[in-house]
Amino acid sequence: MLRRTRSLAAAGVVGTLLAGSAVAPAAAAPTLSGWGRPVVTDRTSPQEARRVDRVPTPDLDWYACYDYAECATVRLPLDYDRPHGATTEVALLRVKARDQQHRIGSLFVNPGGPGGSGTSMALAAPYFLGDELLDRFDIVGVDPRGVASSEQVRCFASVKDQTRAYAGLNVAFPWTKAEEKAYVASSKAVGRGCSTTGRPLSGAMSTAEVARDMDVLRRAVGDRKLTYLGFSYGSILGQYYANMFPDRVRALVIDGVLDATTWVGRGKGRNLLQEDRMRSAQGAYRALSEILTRCDAAGPAACPVAGDAARTYDLVAKRLRAKPVVIEDPDLGEVTIRYSDFVAATLNALYDPYGYQQVVAITAELLVLTDPAAAPARERARAAVTRLAAEARQQARRYDFPYDNGLETFLGVDCTDANHPRDAASWPARAARADARDPYFGRAWAWATSPCARDTWTVRDEDAYTGPFDRRTSAPVLVVGNYWDPATNYRGAVSTAALLPNSRLLSSDSWGHTAYGTSACATGAVDAYLLRGTLPAKGTVCTGDAQPFAEPTDAPAVDRAEAAKRTLAEQGAPRRGEPKRLPPVVAPLPAVGTLTVR
Repeated sequence: MLRRTRSLAAAGVVGTLLAGSAVAPAAAAPTLSGWGRPVVTDRTSPQEARRVDRVPTPDLDWYACYDYAECATVRLPLDYDRPHGATTEVALLRVKARDQQHRIGSLFVNPGGPGGSGTSMALAAPYFLGDELLDRFDIVGVDPRGVASSEQVRCFASVKDQTRAYAGLNVAFPWTKAEEKAYVASSKAVGRGCSTTGRPLSGAMSTAEVARDMDVLRRAVGDRKLTYLGFSYGSILGQYYANMFPDRVRALVIDGVLDATTWVGRGKGRNLLQEDRMRSAQGAYRALSEILTRCDAAGPAACPVAGDAARTYDLVAKRLRAKPVVIEDPDLGEVTIRYSDFVAATLNALYDPYGYQQVVAITAELLVLTDPAAAPARERARAAVTRLAAEARQQARRYDFPYDNGLETFLGVDCTDANHPRDAASWPARAARADARDPYFGRAWAWATSPCARDTWTVRDEDAYTGPFDRRTSAPVLVVGNYWDPATNYRGAVSTAALLPNSRLLSSDSWGHTAYGTSACATGAVDAYLLRGTLPAKGTVCTGDAQPFAEPTDAPAVDRAEAAKRTLAEQGAPRRGEPKRLPPVVAPLPAVGTLTVR
């Protein structure tokens, strides 16, 4: 039986960083770190300080919401160079510290995306954060500008216009020439829509603007310096804040790390695909290959495709490239399983620490369904795959009433933030090269940014931050990297830690996307640093509790915390000491398709 995992839409990955003029570096000055150790800390540049410090401290008129939380909205400058000009509304949610008498301050959280809801993550915090963090910190989530409960970006005047523009994006990624042609056409339509109808907000959603918002809101909640925990794309936001406001950091943790320099793309890199720079597909392929190797070692009793599992996976892929599987189901109608669906379902499973079970199960079932000689086993395999398709369809994001801007929030950050190739028509050849380099997943990651082509995505933020990303912060940055992360390649954590002079790398031999919650070692190290400034020893490597084929197939998986506010409000906050779940991180790769329908 297939284990249910999150949809790819719920996992989202690339962050965003607007291209534009870099903020001038400031002279270093001696100061005290957040933990009382004398260090030489870079200072916030006069230009950046002027931008944010002249904005009056907002009065957060908190009101009770969602059973155990408080909500507020504020209006912040659309352009920080014009503090008294146009504004945009930004939403916040906090869950107050359980022990207000011993409260340390506020812990800002971000779930990634870009386009993930910080308010939803804050509301889910009692389900995944350590109890001592919940005792000592107000947990604050901010919906970045354009996103969720903040003023929303809209790239089209109506749902009808949006639906027509999105028509070619109805596959997880294009494989056939016809699919590529349609995908390119829709990518151009979306890029043009966001650069015209989506303005001015689409040009003011850069990570730099969100970092400025966060600094103003840090002041609004009464904190002298920022305490922050960011996952996935949230690692980009954390790096931006650390480098734009290096002397305003109390404690900063990034988990599931994207290298900000490769995110932006400078010099010769500006004309490369973002995937060519970041190599998310490399991380996914490494994780899949390791699972298939361990499958063979475990044997057929533990793994149904053991005995050259990599060859079996590739055989299924080849069969689906040649001919999709079509299943007639009385409830769902005609269900088509394409090669791209198989890859997307695999990538979806890799986000979960126990996703190896689904990887081998879907491979085994599609091996049967693509083999005309396997008739006796076809009915069971057909039922299993149909169940997976039904779950994907239930989780699907339908681009219909009301207006859904989920894809546009992802693109509004990434396309405006980073440099991308000029012509969307160049994506088929570029994606094919990415796939040759990193099999299966190269195309999937490459196509995610096709609407960002510079000829069609023309809106820009002149105040985007493009570096440097090597500033010395007033307190260390804890950089957490997972060896087998399929979305944020472990090497991004290594390069980021090497670039930030006042940082510490914590490695984790764990599975799924991000490391927090996968072991007491990783979780405890993050909690200890946020609470007391205690860093893990250099070279520390944690080991995740879930290891492929190391436990019975019926072992209970750790679920991700629910992020739907209405559901959480109905459940109410868990009591101290209740079992924890994984954080509701949002990874990149917006996708549409049979098994990964948004």
